[in-house]
Amino acid sequence: MAAKPRFHNDAVAAPDTGPAPGPSSADRKHPVDETLPPLKMFTSGLQHVAAMYAGVVAPPMIVGPAVGLTAKETAFLMGASLFTAGIATLLQTLGFWRIGARLPFVNGVSFAGVTPMVAIGKDRGHDGIAVIFGAIIVASLLGFLLAPYFCKLVRFFPPVVTGTVITLIGVSLLPVAFNWSQGGNAKAADYGSTTNITMAAVTLVIVLALRKLLRGFLQQISILLGLVIGTLIAIPVGITDFGALGDADPIGFPTPFHFGAPQFEIAAIVSMSIVMLVCMTESTADMLALGKIVDRPADERTIEGGLRADTLGSAISPLFNGFMCSAFAQNIGLVAMTKVRSRFVVAAGGGILIVLGLVPVAASVIALVPLPVLGGAGIVLFGSVAASGIQTLAAAALEKGENALIVAASVGVGLIPIAAPEFYHAFPEDLLVVLDSGISTGCVVAIVLNLAFNHLGRKPDPEVPEQDGDRPVAAPAGAR
Repeated sequence: MAAKPRFHNDAVAAPDTGPAPGPSSADRKHPVDETLPPLKMFTSGLQHVAAMYAGVVAPPMIVGPAVGLTAKETAFLMGASLFTAGIATLLQTLGFWRIGARLPFVNGVSFAGVTPMVAIGKDRGHDGIAVIFGAIIVASLLGFLLAPYFCKLVRFFPPVVTGTVITLIGVSLLPVAFNWSQGGNAKAADYGSTTNITMAAVTLVIVLALRKLLRGFLQQISILLGLVIGTLIAIPVGITDFGALGDADPIGFPTPFHFGAPQFEIAAIVSMSIVMLVCMTESTADMLALGKIVDRPADERTIEGGLRADTLGSAISPLFNGFMCSAFAQNIGLVAMTKVRSRFVVAAGGGILIVLGLVPVAASVIALVPLPVLGGAGIVLFGSVAASGIQTLAAAALEKGENALIVAASVGVGLIPIAAPEFYHAFPEDLLVVLDSGISTGCVVAIVLNLAFNHLGRKPDPEVPEQDGDRPVAAPAGAR
């Protein structure tokens, strides 16, 4: 069967119905593989960096003080995390051999590892960091070897599963935006103040207004423009902190093994291997989500390449004093909202992250964006991910069989860590790595229930795979 063009503008670009459109549509690059003008590439990439910056630096901000590092050493960890996030993002977007999803896929420090890393290194100083890095290296190499087998699970991710997981990704991220909107630090005196929440609301309105009023390229960078305008408004309000600019070094390379050679402890390796499985599960779900959004469905080979990039990036990361890397779901929302699908835009963002890691003073400029401003924009970004999940569920034949029950149970279980954060407080620490992630628990429940109801004990409805797959997308695309 001939390959069908998967992007909607083909019908407009090739009005002739003769033989000519065949070669031209075959020669035309998919939007994922298009390169954009340099200015547009840079600003769109910078927008991705702005969306993910707080998420990248937050884990080292938590882990550093917990293991007993000084403020300067923690700042070094933050710069290293930006640098290694850039390397991992380039591995994903550009790739080589069979490494990289080659999608607009952003990688950064995984939050899933924060709790076990704190437990491993608490109050152990440089030795604690060395043990964490050793565990990450071993867990990442094991994940790299497992990737060709793990990717075969893709057939257990039909739209009823992927739609549920995508929705949970968006819903799980919204509390992050709400926390940023309140100020980001629950111990701060102004946390949840009317000033912070008002700034978040103002930024939200600005982003929505820019999306409505602007056209073309300016509309695509409306998030970035909203962050700039929100930050400028925040200056006279008094919530923009310029202290980071004065404290930052002009240049700083993340010296390899700055905290000493990695150390290997069995308990730490087991703990971080569990985290790696969680990250691989979330990355698989994120790749499936992104594939639908950019109209290039992620197959087994794409997922295998993406997981290899995840795990290779994580294995390299400790060399430069960074932590385990995985997909950043908030950037999927940015792709969905801006409709800029080029992987080279995200590669440009990866290049910017590397520069920020090498030039701390440049990183501090991005850090000027107050968290309430970032939170206002985050509500739109993360809500866009949830909306994409709902859109996928609309094509998942919820009226057939027990699909609606699968969604109901999976979303319900996935929302537990969000709605009741202390729900699993009596469970062992190692289990909390999985249970505290609504995305992971919801994903596992959706896969198991889909197997139980749609695969085991009876023949699945022959129509379900078709309508759960490409039919709703492919037919309208050719017709428009």
